[in-house]
Order: sequence, then structure tokens, then C-alpha cells
Amino acid sequence: MAQLGKDSFSAGEKPMRVDDAVALLLARIPCVEGLESVSLFAAEGRVLAEALVAPIDLPRFDNSAVDGYAVRFGDLTPGAETILPVGSRVAAGHAPEPALESAAAVRIFTGASMPEGLDTIFMQEDCRLLEDGSVALPPGLTLGANRRLRGEDISAGDPALPKGRRLTPEDIGLAAALGVAHLPVRRRLRAAIFSTGDEVLSPGEPLRPAAIYDANRFLLHALLGRLGVEVDDLGVLADDPDIISRALHEAAATHDLVLTSGGVSVGEEDHVKKAIGAEDSLAFWRLAIKPGRPVAMGVIGGTPFVGLPGNPVAVFVTFVHVVRPLIAALLGAAFEPARRLAVTSSFKYKKKKGRREYVRVSLRDDATGDTIAEKYPVEGAAVLTSLTRTHGFVELAEDVERVAPGDKVAFVDYALLR
Repeated sequence: MAQLGKDSFSAGEKPMRVDDAVALLLARIPCVEGLESVSLFAAEGRVLAEALVAPIDLPRFDNSAVDGYAVRFGDLTPGAETILPVGSRVAAGHAPEPALESAAAVRIFTGASMPEGLDTIFMQEDCRLLEDGSVALPPGLTLGANRRLRGEDISAGDPALPKGRRLTPEDIGLAAALGVAHLPVRRRLRAAIFSTGDEVLSPGEPLRPAAIYDANRFLLHALLGRLGVEVDDLGVLADDPDIISRALHEAAATHDLVLTSGGVSVGEEDHVKKAIGAEDSLAFWRLAIKPGRPVAMGVIGGTPFVGLPGNPVAVFVTFVHVVRPLIAALLGAAFEPARRLAVTSSFKYKKKKGRREYVRVSLRDDATGDTIAEKYPVEGAAVLTSLTRTHGFVELAEDVERVAPGDKVAFVDYALLR
């Protein structure tokens, strides 16, 4: 587990800006100890614990990018068709014959090693085979055409993948091409999650009056799973400060991260923030963000803890903007904020200055090919269909106060937040 001291953070009463909160997490959260070696088949989504240096050149030798005929460029007739005898044949995986002593072409196939002394390749569809077995080569080809040079992708000894990279299928393909069968990765994080509230029931339980089904734990479980985190579900806890405090401290003793939802506001029945003991600490408990202002982040028994809001849309928003960078820090991963795409607003909107807001929108293309963002008609932080029926968020920065139809706005796709 990542062990943090009580004084790793200090909480202020003023709502913290999102970027300041992320910078604080990335600066203060230590990486968990422990790594393991996994096969490439098990490496997707894991965080690389040590940089990968290319052990070989890629490609290992000059080779052909096409099926065709390899020649020595100096044997071609400038500005005119060249006719050459076909001296030999080389296929992929077979060593070429010794260099030709006289001007001749070599029949070559994609991926085959270039014969020594030859430097240019004609595509077979551009050539004519003659009755005597020679080949007619058209004019105009440049020196080195259709030849892949040794090491042009990456040279032996060069950096191939950086430490801290969350491995993608493309990364795994590169490692395989370099002959690497196993990669050192950070061990998986183990997180505990629970929801709070006397009104909250788990799906499948009889629905009593004034009760609701818990969406938050299941949303969090899925979001954590997408990031490769092992999750222990502690269920729903009653609105009892002693029960919540005991659960928080027991979970913190055996997990790398503890996440809760609900109970972090300032109401009389909001007990999560109060359950953090005198030996623990808070980094912040209010963010300048909408939806999702009440977010408690701190340290319990040396373990990071995040108390997320009670409404599911606010849980989603605060997870992707607080918990994602926190998990990156715990894994020693390079945190990459989601890229923004400039789109055109179809709606007008007014917001409070100094707070970052995330407006749920769908995208469409207009007749001119411009991408238009349309706001979901219901804005509430409890409206789950506002996530399932839209494509992403329009992010409105702290200094923005109004949006009008036709304004360019920053769009963040949900798919980039997972």
C-alpha cells in the first residue's frame, strides 16, 4: 500500500480548482511498491514499471515493402525504360543469393531481405515481363523506392516504451516485434468501495418506501475495472458515523485506495467527512466543479481516501477528474488529461465564474460539416440518462460565464475518460 503521512496534505475551506487538485495529487501521492513480470498476452492496460529499450533493430535488415523487382539504381537508364534479366528470386524468410556481378533484377517479395548491392524496388504491377524472361522497368522511380531500411522504425539501444506508460495493444505489438516476451509492470491496485445512506438499497433487494437502488457502487466498480483495479465491494453502509468510521479504517488497513459515495456534504446526515479521525487528514472536501462540488479527499491510516458525491452523474464527473489522476499517481503512470475537441454550441448557457462545469451533450454534423453540440434537456446530477443518451461533456473553464449558440466550445468524449 502507498503510505501517506497525516501531513501529506492540508485542507482549506475555499473550494479548490480542479487543476490545483490534480496537481496536488500527482505531486503528493507516492507510487505503490511491487512489480511483476507478465507475458505480453496479459500486459494490456498494465503500467510499465521499467522503460523498455529496443534490444534489436526494427526492421533487422533492409527489406522490400512490396512484391516486385529489386535493382541497382545505377543500372537504370535515366528517363527511359530499362530492360534487365531476372537473375534470382528471394522470398521473405529466406537469405538472398550473393550479390549479382552484372546488371540484373532480382524477383523479390514483401518482407524479403534486400540482396547486397541492390537499393531500389519496382512494384510488380508497374513492370512488364518479356518472353525471354527479362523484365521491362519504367522510368521515373527514385533511388531507394519501396525499400525499408534497417532500424528505420527503431534502432537497437533506443527508447522503445517509457516507464509509467499504460500499455496499449499497439505498445504490446511493438514489444513483440522487438522479441520481448514479458514486461515488468506495476502490481494491480486494490480498492475498497462502499455507498452510504439509509435510503440506499442494492439491486435485487425488495424496494421499500422512500428507498432507492444504488447505482454508484456499480458505476465505480466498472470504472475501476476499466483501469485494471481489483475491487472489493463493501456494500451499503447505514448513516451511522461509528459504522462508517470503522469501515473506513478497516478498509484503509488492507487496501491501496478507499472510495465512498454519499455523505460528504454538510447536512446533519452526511457522516463520511465527520468519520475521518483526528489521526487522519483531508486534502480537500470541496471542488470548484459542477456537478460534483462535495468531494472529500484525504488520508486514512496512510491510505488515500476519496469520498465522492451521492448523485451518480457527479460520481462519474468527479471520478474521471479526481480518481483517475489519483490512480495514475499510485501506479507511477504518466497521467494524460483527455484531449479536447473544438465543436460549435447549439445552446445558450450561463454559469458561475470561478467554477469549472461539465455540460452533457450529444454531437451532430450540420449541412456544412461542422460538428454541433446539443445540450441534454435535463441537467440534474441524478439523471443517469443524461450520460447514456449523450456522447460527452462540453467543458466550460473557470473564467467562462456565458455560452451562446455558435460559440466554439471544448468537447470531451466519454470514451477518452475511461
